[in-house]
Formats: sequence, structure tokens, C-alpha cells
Amino acid sequence: LKQIARQRGVKYLFEPNVGAGLPIINTINDLIHSGDKILKIEAVLSGTLNYIFNKISADIPFSKTIKMAQEERYSEPDPRIDLSGKDVIRKLVILAREAGYKLEQEDVEKHLFVPNDFFEGPLEEFWKKVPSLDTDFESRRQKLEDENKRWRFVAKLEDGKGSVSLQEVDSKHPFYGLEGSNNIILLTTERYKEYPMMIQGYGAGASVTAAGVFADIMSIANI
Repeated sequence: LKQIARQRGVKYLFEPNVGAGLPIINTINDLIHSGDKILKIEAVLSGTLNYIFNKISADIPFSKTIKMAQEERYSEPDPRIDLSGKDVIRKLVILAREAGYKLEQEDVEKHLFVPNDFFEGPLEEFWKKVPSLDTDFESRRQKLEDENKRWRFVAKLEDGKGSVSLQEVDSKHPFYGLEGSNNIILLTTERYKEYPMMIQGYGAGASVTAAGVFADIMSIANI
């Protein structure tokens, strides 16, 4: 579609595909058009998963946080799409291609935090099984709390290779204080090598996504 748009001399914009209303794709394009090169991308791109890992506590088990994310309409109707990392992988591939790298979804290395069998069968079966994970998650959460660390589901692109994984970040990490369903992205470039460029803000929700779509429409209309 981008190639067709270029051939016909029209704009093809899709900023809200990654980060809702955050100016991530436009920033990457601006950097490249100015002669910079993207060396590395590190990001929390799932508002749903960030919401889940910010909500989990001694009083709110893992299974309940998933239900809460669904009730708040952060997650997909089938939350397994979010838990499987598919949504994050799609977003990482989009960013990689915008940054000038050839990357397919099947090329992305993934390390998931939910057993594979939970993604099989009907959704009703998932809801019955998922509470069985609560005890293990609470044990790991307590250890994490003792070490003053937090969970973040991180997408990474480096040397043209992509990966997604649940990581433990300490209080010095830029991702540590990421609240609610927010997204964050660090762009390491030839110019921003020692201190990566950071973009942070609301990464989920109807209003910010709609604002991103509207901004693209205004840009296309040259208003």
C-alpha cells in the first residue's frame, strides 16, 4: 500500500497502528528523512499488558487483572491475542520496516509468560484454566517486589533482529515508572546514541486512538 501511494503521489498514513496517538512512526520517518539511522528500538507497546502488570498485586491476582483489562476495553475481545504477544509482534514489525529493516512476524523471537496450551481451544476454556496460574505469578511477584523490580513486556529491535519478552526492570530503568496502560519507546540512532530519544504517553484507549486517526486525516487533507 505504501508503494502504491508513492507511485500515485498520495499520502498513506497509519500512525495509530503503533502507540495509539503517540507520534512514533512520524518521528522514525522524520529521523530517517533527515539522514539519521535507527540502530536500536526498545519499547513497551502493549497498553493492555502494561495495565495487567501494573495492576497485579497481593490483592489482585493475575487472572483478575486480565478480566479487568477486558472490562476496561483495553484488551482484545479475546485477551489471548494480547497475552500471546501477537499484537506487540505486529507493532514491532511495523516499526522495523519503517526504520528500514526487513522483518517478518515469524522472524521475531518470542518468550511468552503463559503456557502454549492456554492459547488452544475455546475462550471459555481459557477463563476456566487461567486462575491456575495465579499462585505461581504471586510467588514471582513477591520476589520481584522484594527486589524493587517490575514486569514489562518489552519489544526490541537490534541489528535487524526482533524479539519480545517479559522482562524484570529495576528502578533505574526508563520503563520502571511506566504507569497504567501507557506506552514508551526508546530510539537509539546515530545521532541519539548515548542518550536515546524517548517517546512516552497513553498507548491505549478509544479517545487517544481516535485523535491519532483524526490527525492523519487532517494531514492528508492538508488542513
